[in-house]
Amino acid sequence: MATSQSDKNDLKSNWYDYPQLDYLQLDYSQREIFHKWQRMSECPEFVGSKRSKHTVIAYEGAIYVFGGDDGRTMLNDLLRFDIEDETWSRSVPNSNQLCPVARYHHSAVVYNSSMYVFGGYTGDIHFNCNLTNKNDLYEYNISTRQWIKWIFNGRVPVPRSAHGAAVFDNKLWIFAGYDGNARLNDMWTISLKDCSITTDQNGIEVCQGTWEKINQLGECPPTCCNFPITVARDCMFVFSGQSGAKITNSLFQFHFSSKFWTRISTDHILQAVSPPPTRRYGHTMVAYGRHLYVFGGASDYRLPNDLHCYDLDTNTWSIVAVAPDSNMPSGRLFHASAVVDGAMYMFGGTVDYNIRSCELYKFRFSSYPRCTLQDDYARLLDSKEFVDVEFVIGKDKVIIPGHVAIIAARSTWLREKIREAKVESEKNKKQTSSINNESLLRVVLEDAAPDAFEMILSYIYSDRIDTTKKVRNRPKNRIVLLIMDVYRLAKQFQMLKLGQLCLIFLETQINLQNVLEALQYASDLELNLIKNLCLKYIVKDDNYKDIVMSTRFEKLNKSLMVEIIREKQVPAIKAFERPSLDSGHTLELDMAAFLKQNLFCDMTLVLQETDIPVHKCVLAARCGYFEAMFRSFMPKDKVQVQMGEVTPSHQSFDSLLKYIYYGNVTMPPEDSLYLYKEANYYSFSNNRLQAFCKENLEMNVAPHNVLEILDAADSMQVIDMKNYALNLIVEHFPQVVRCPKLKFLSQDLLLDIMFAIGIKLSESKSND
Repeated sequence: MATSQSDKNDLKSNWYDYPQLDYLQLDYSQREIFHKWQRMSECPEFVGSKRSKHTVIAYEGAIYVFGGDDGRTMLNDLLRFDIEDETWSRSVPNSNQLCPVARYHHSAVVYNSSMYVFGGYTGDIHFNCNLTNKNDLYEYNISTRQWIKWIFNGRVPVPRSAHGAAVFDNKLWIFAGYDGNARLNDMWTISLKDCSITTDQNGIEVCQGTWEKINQLGECPPTCCNFPITVARDCMFVFSGQSGAKITNSLFQFHFSSKFWTRISTDHILQAVSPPPTRRYGHTMVAYGRHLYVFGGASDYRLPNDLHCYDLDTNTWSIVAVAPDSNMPSGRLFHASAVVDGAMYMFGGTVDYNIRSCELYKFRFSSYPRCTLQDDYARLLDSKEFVDVEFVIGKDKVIIPGHVAIIAARSTWLREKIREAKVESEKNKKQTSSINNESLLRVVLEDAAPDAFEMILSYIYSDRIDTTKKVRNRPKNRIVLLIMDVYRLAKQFQMLKLGQLCLIFLETQINLQNVLEALQYASDLELNLIKNLCLKYIVKDDNYKDIVMSTRFEKLNKSLMVEIIREKQVPAIKAFERPSLDSGHTLELDMAAFLKQNLFCDMTLVLQETDIPVHKCVLAARCGYFEAMFRSFMPKDKVQVQMGEVTPSHQSFDSLLKYIYYGNVTMPPEDSLYLYKEANYYSFSNNRLQAFCKENLEMNVAPHNVLEILDAADSMQVIDMKNYALNLIVEHFPQVVRCPKLKFLSQDLLLDIMFAIGIKLSESKSND
């Protein structure tokens, strides 16, 4: 399988590319719903056959489909779907003399104004004769509709099919595939720029080029075929594919500049996110914005139709939640996809393993700036600024600073400890008549290990633990023991989800080398669930002999030896069941609940003579405005709330606080109008809030709320929004006039409405 490099023009509409407010202009035209599957018009049989194992490329507002097979014969026709007109046509070349022979499992990429087709499988599949792999290269100039064959100097790649291809740095890159006898994992490249034109023996023009075999470094993917390739951020990405016994669901990254492969692994991170897609072949993968999207393929005798997404910024997988009214495609393999104008177009494929399809589906991407909530809180923890509590950890009394609001929000057990420390601090102040209100609270945890507690804090602030940060330059087995300490503290701190994540991590990390040490440590800490997990691992038939014959076993506690032998002879422990993660405790949900409780507030904002209790550390972590304020001076009493030159409404400021505390972007359109214009005033990490406000305004202004929008637009002096609201009121006046809000509009706004209606009536009379 192959995909071409996404057109860089497709990315220029991404909101995160435009950090300044001035670039986020409102667009009141009809909008498509993001993350929605839409079934487009099928390719008519008289234009082209149903097919699979074909290729799709995107060029100037259209997709082009080449080759494949219809279940009876191989194909070499070229189909075109116009995105704007939503019409299918056959792209007929000026001459059939040079048209590539029919083929499937080839690759196709686009470079400048040409499509390049390499390799594939050719022959007569109906009579099963003349079947062979190819290593030819054809260029189709889309503008002139002319095929040109390439000839080569020197070494060439072996003929292959089901390989991957991409374009980068003016070159075509070919990777892996199947040569008819074995799977491959070699890589070749050829320059597509400034090729020399010559004529062959028949006097026909051909392009001449030279292949270069790449010396690949790093952890190269196993030999494979029927996998997708995509290019993003100057790298090539490969996911899964047919690799025989070596098949994996790993994502591999190839750095073009260094020729170095990296296997992207998230095994070292404890985080409640979706696992990678299951291993598969015949799937597609495309890049858009900061994401890679994987769809379809055959996965262990299934044809899944989930759309998986890999975030290149956070290194996490997720399953894309699509709009409820989506027309979901069925599972399939050997389909093909390309990206055009912020949407993925997916055509054809094999459904039910033997039925070819001519269906075309469109998936509209959303590419909002990513949520920085976890990053902002993690940065606050690392900075050790604005701290208001210190934990005294272990027998060595190691001091670890923290922030009351965030820690109390995530653990009710630690919240109670902080409350006790606060009571004790107030008591001491009264006894000593101290006037120092800036002293830190002290919470003593004598039975905690400093490294494990720091990992707990990392999870509290960011919902994840990177285990490599605490075990660099230490024995590998240390990580298992450390996570057992984290698990013990998670149970003590009543952090259910973190405990579950620890168990899942330990299940994957326990092996022949560390299981006995883990068993002993679990027994010492009285962690029976982990102890039983180790026992079940030891007594497995594949493990038992190697473990009991090892020198480590000889040093094991005798009582544990007895338990191992008894469990082997008479199994009594239930098999370990991976826990289903608690869905109720995330950083977002915990901070949302904490905001409502007004606990441990250390600052008061004043909005229209109303006091609003807040937490300094949260404001400083999320808003550059407050961070700068607290660095220059720390307010002792109250701070008046302004949004630039405007005092916001209580409702809009409530929406702002929800965004600050837990990243919430759900709000009424009238709140979006305030925040859309003034979000820059508070200096957030990116313009995610503005992007959501933008979409909210563009998609949700309707007759039932237009008066509220008009009122807000007038007070904020957003003229284009006010004019749009007036036009909508005039157009739907019979509905709008029934809204209660009309009675409460100012006299000036009522006059504006009357004036707009008058203009509409005069225009109608003029037209008559």
